Amino acid sequence: MKSEFEMSMMGELKFFLGLQIKQAKDGIFINQAKYTKELIKRFGMENSKPSRTPMSTNTKLDKNEKGKPIDEKFYRGMIESFLYLTASRPDIMFFVCLCARFQSCPKESHLHAVKRILRYLNGSLHLGLWYPRSTSFSLCSYSNADFAGSILDRKSTSGTCQLLGQSLVSWCSKKQNSVALSTAEAEYVAAGLCCSQILWIKQQLRDFEVSLDHIPIKCDNTSAINLTKNPIQYFRTKHICNTRLDSDL
Repeated sequence: MKSEFEMSMMGELKFFLGLQIKQAKDGIFINQAKYTKELIKRFGMENSKPSRTPMSTNTKLDKNEKGKPIDEKFYRGMIESFLYLTASRPDIMFFVCLCARFQSCPKESHLHAVKRILRYLNGSLHLGLWYPRSTSFSLCSYSNADFAGSILDRKSTSGTCQLLGQSLVSWCSKKQNSVALSTAEAEYVAAGLCCSQILWIKQQLRDFEVSLDHIPIKCDNTSAINLTKNPIQYFRTKHICNTRLDSDL
């Protein structure tokens, strides 16, 4: 690259676009502790009591039309700040995406949920992503689904993550486009989303002359696994595309 572009050595990379990068002999650690502290201070939560989890398992967010409305710009600003933080904090991905669904007309109940995430971040500032130096170069993926988790339209949420060796390289939390009629269907749709991401990563690795075959997708639903092995038109699944996944489940 030096022969094509004018370049200068600026030393070891330690900070880049809000990402703190610590390089060691056994690997690289990436987190956003400084950005998180500024985020907590900006929204006045630096003295808040830390929470052990981003959200309670009993919390079910809805439109809450009778609730007290809050400033939309303020709420959207909090969500946008969280979305950038998910670059190194996949543990808050699902909860941030859940709160992001109510940006058009946020209420106090939604703000309380967002503040719970801030309290969780206040107690876990130094969490991040660890990429070990010595690791096997194999690609593995996991998929799961929150069946009918949305109380507004009963749609499920797909969750996927991909690991290259022991390093997490991709993760996703996305609300499904259609209403799943069973847990098998919800898990199958999530596995399909996971498979599409694997195919993209596989193509990117080919550009680096790395060829990987028989990439496993880990799924915890027996019916969805059987459906991928024998993708015929069942009565309960005739309305979804039963294309065979290009991976091993």
